[in-house]
Amino acid sequence: MNNLDDLFRQDAASGSSTNPYEQPFDKEAWAQKKQELRQWAYETIDAATTAIAQSGDEFQRYLDVQSRFDRYSVSNALLILMQRPEATRIADFDSWKEQGVFIRRKETGFYILEPGEEYRREDGSTGISYNLKKMFDIAQTTASQKREQPTYPDDRMRIKALMDRAPVPIVINDALLPEMHALYQPDTRIIVIRRGLDAGDIFRSLAQELAHAELDRGDGRYSRSDFTFHAYCASYMLCKQFGVDTSSFRFHRVPEKLKDIEPQQIRTELTVMKDTAHDMARRMNRMLAQQRQQQRPEPAR
Repeated sequence: MNNLDDLFRQDAASGSSTNPYEQPFDKEAWAQKKQELRQWAYETIDAATTAIAQSGDEFQRYLDVQSRFDRYSVSNALLILMQRPEATRIADFDSWKEQGVFIRRKETGFYILEPGEEYRREDGSTGISYNLKKMFDIAQTTASQKREQPTYPDDRMRIKALMDRAPVPIVINDALLPEMHALYQPDTRIIVIRRGLDAGDIFRSLAQELAHAELDRGDGRYSRSDFTFHAYCASYMLCKQFGVDTSSFRFHRVPEKLKDIEPQQIRTELTVMKDTAHDMARRMNRMLAQQRQQQRPEPAR
């Protein structure tokens, strides 16, 4: 299906009218079109999952999208990746209009899923139905010329925010192996970091080890090897969000790591990565917002 909007257009060749006043609303046909859209979305999500599992470059592009839309589900990040991967800020038509912003002529929207009504499954459990929602990126609107380059905190503030309310103590130690910049130790629940690192290495390595600490439930059964890739990806997304250089990250082994895993299970693992990075970013943003508030000059009396 090349154009999803075709699902909502009358077939001109059929001779049927497009004037809503000349024919009654066909509820059954509308429901069928909505179901076709949902089916397209689910197939697209599965196809996107398969694509990123087979290519390190595609996987990295997914992480880039997810890092910009960390509040969105993995499925919606995959839909954005397949339709508008360069998007930076999105909203539906009405939300843009409420902001005094309008969609430019000839721009085509793209779709994400939004929760609909609850329903009862055959086994008695409760499920949620999903509907497709048309979105537009800021680059498709009259506000696109007002966009500004993102601003990031300086190195010191960025690291301070990363360490704020950390789930475990962080100590400096020179006893780490030469190739290690930092290490989370599940048995002692402490992160050790090497002295003398530059700011970028501190943020990248500390973010990865803090991700391990976030993932560790503290029941004594945590395995670093089981979550090394999750923590690595969470660190990458945090670096992208906060303007830290990511040129040292490599994802060429993704096809090997995700080989023979079903798409739904892959999305489950991606959700763990996304949620871990989101929780850490939320903590950082809270601290940075407090800092900005404190630095704001008091109004003149």
